[in-house]
Amino acid sequence: CEGANLSWWLLLAATPTPHQLKPLSDIDDQDGFRFQVPIIQIYHNQPSMAGKDPVEVIRQALAKTLVFYYPFAGRLREGPDRKLMVDCTGEGVMFIEADADVTLYQFGGEALQPPFPCFQELLYNVPETEEITNTPLLLIQVTRLKCDGFILAFRFNHTIGDAGGISQFMNAWSEMARSHATKPSIAPVWRRELLRARDPPRITCSHREYDQLEDTIITPSNDNMVQRSFFFGPTEIAAIRRLVPHHLRQCSTFDLITACFWRCRTKALQMKPDEEVRMMCIINARARFNPPLPVGYYGNAVALPAAVTTAGKLCGNPFGYAVELINKLKREVTEEYMHSVAYLMVIKERCSFTSVRSCIISDLTRARFREVDFGWGDAVYGGVAQAGAGTFPAATYHVSYKNAKGEEGIVLPILLPTESMNRFAKELDHMLGNRNQNQNQNQPTTSSPNFIMSTL
Repeated sequence: CEGANLSWWLLLAATPTPHQLKPLSDIDDQDGFRFQVPIIQIYHNQPSMAGKDPVEVIRQALAKTLVFYYPFAGRLREGPDRKLMVDCTGEGVMFIEADADVTLYQFGGEALQPPFPCFQELLYNVPETEEITNTPLLLIQVTRLKCDGFILAFRFNHTIGDAGGISQFMNAWSEMARSHATKPSIAPVWRRELLRARDPPRITCSHREYDQLEDTIITPSNDNMVQRSFFFGPTEIAAIRRLVPHHLRQCSTFDLITACFWRCRTKALQMKPDEEVRMMCIINARARFNPPLPVGYYGNAVALPAAVTTAGKLCGNPFGYAVELINKLKREVTEEYMHSVAYLMVIKERCSFTSVRSCIISDLTRARFREVDFGWGDAVYGGVAQAGAGTFPAATYHVSYKNAKGEEGIVLPILLPTESMNRFAKELDHMLGNRNQNQNQNQPTTSSPNFIMSTL
């Protein structure tokens, strides 16, 4: 790229791959999944890898991995009735190489969590790659740092796979980087017909997550939105657990943090007591089929059932009320539920989820992004690069995280209007008995180290 301060090209699979047209499932191509997900992996310098170039190691491993995951090197096409399919053209994925004249410490100090400074330079938006169809399905950037650490940032098209599928792809990719493996330890499985609606389609379950509501809320402009991460370690989780009744004390950490987030967010947005609010939880349904979906299936195998109540009930009842709603919600997803969603997508023209007074939460801890090892050990941070899901700002994620004290916990990246974010932090501090005040200071969203990218 002449005149640019980084270089990019289309990276092809290491050997020729089949040319096929592969339809996505009716779970994959719903409107709510038609966006790009940014992931960031941050790695320290590793003395045992001295003399090895992370760009070359990752590039070569990716080319080998694409032989097995060759649909990633194709392009999405849209057919009749908005049906998406992958045209396996072998055109390749977008690969970017860059250098930054900073150390890892200068980049983020000890708080390597969203929002990341200069993220637009860590994952350059190559022109004409943002569309969902007819563009590369993967965009990858490897940035070398002055300290010999590096940052791998990439974005993937959500219609091609969910967190479990992308985690599987990343593990195959890192296996190719670390060893002389000739194939992934888990063979990828396409089989998207397993989640395709049968004919005639028939909706058999209730799906409040796809209610089509009229939005009467004035949405704040992006200029007024701030992003901030909140850490939940053993102390914070214990404080929240003390707020639930005895019969719920054994509930999961996911239930506790999700209920806490929903309640604090609803209070922060100052919704009217009679307004309906909903929390949608991303549930992995792979094991809920009989037999389970095949090992290696990397398509979207998730549902997002909704807990629905009013703002008054959510905020006015004891905290256990919200926890019970989340706990009950997770049990709704069955094999029949998944097929019912597929039918609904065909009947309702692949509609999106409800965005009015809604939020979505996804547990990424089981995807184990931090453990993806290309030879430089575990990532210092591994997971989503920011809050939100496409144009929907009210999505957040449970990301496994180790704080500056060495405590293992969960970090939640959140996007809210400025005043609402301040109220959210106060509500959370109140729930935690003010234990959170020094842990979750607002990270700057604009001030950042000066990145100097060198022309390659």
